[in-house]
Amino acid sequence: MDLTSGFSGGVEFAPHFEPRQSIAYVVFDFDGTLSLIRQGWPEVMLPMFVEMLPRQEGVTVQEDETMLLDDIMTLNGKQTIYQMIQLATRIKERGGIPREPLFYKHEYLRRLNERIESRLRQIQDRTCEPDEYLVFGSRRLLEALRGLGVPMYLASGTDEEFVKREAALLGIEDYFGGHIYGALDDYKSFSKKMVIERILRENGIPGEALLSFGDGYVEIENTKEVGGLAVAVASDEANNGSGQMDGWKRDRLMGVGADVVIPDYRDVDRLLEVIWPDSGKNKERK
Repeated sequence: MDLTSGFSGGVEFAPHFEPRQSIAYVVFDFDGTLSLIRQGWPEVMLPMFVEMLPRQEGVTVQEDETMLLDDIMTLNGKQTIYQMIQLATRIKERGGIPREPLFYKHEYLRRLNERIESRLRQIQDRTCEPDEYLVFGSRRLLEALRGLGVPMYLASGTDEEFVKREAALLGIEDYFGGHIYGALDDYKSFSKKMVIERILRENGIPGEALLSFGDGYVEIENTKEVGGLAVAVASDEANNGSGQMDGWKRDRLMGVGADVVIPDYRDVDRLLEVIWPDSGKNKERK
């Protein structure tokens, strides 16, 4: 059976993929998975890292950029503070005296806010439709899952106050019924893994009943650790709606065990039909 039949956009199923008969809870990442408000954030973080890193004789700026970008993207999906901890480590390796990671985080957020301020204003003033800053088809997926009666959680490496504000601006906060979680300055008190463990513990469900969507390795890895089904969203953020996968994301996410990789949510109905064959019955019960 060709699992990819019926899909109009790109899709890839891992050899280990198995459909789930009963999905009870769904976890979403935010940036790059649903929201595009922060699209281009590496273009803010990388120059800051290059600026803060002491130069080393015999190492070119291009080599530094390659190293730092790998650090940044390897930690994509974790709380922002972990990227800043890695920057502090690199500075120390070069013989520098790093500032506290929170200093770098706050400086990065200041610079990022300058980049996205106009986007936030456009959405707030309704000079653009909120869906312009959602990964293509996101609202259709959220509506479909709500129609199936499954509770949804949002867990992001972005600071919680910003996630809540931006989810509200995009008009998607109600889908999560108050279950929106993000990074805190006390970073050890939050992680996506903690959110997943809490869902399983408080609701008494096995990991096999968990479905997740994400464009970072952390949520994919955490989902697979408990036996859940992980849909990787290799979103082409700069060309939203292209139906093409971001190659770097695709390789990285398949490498950490994703069950399915998609570029966006253009094929919501077909995707749910394949990964959750009983979803139709669930809808009938509703």
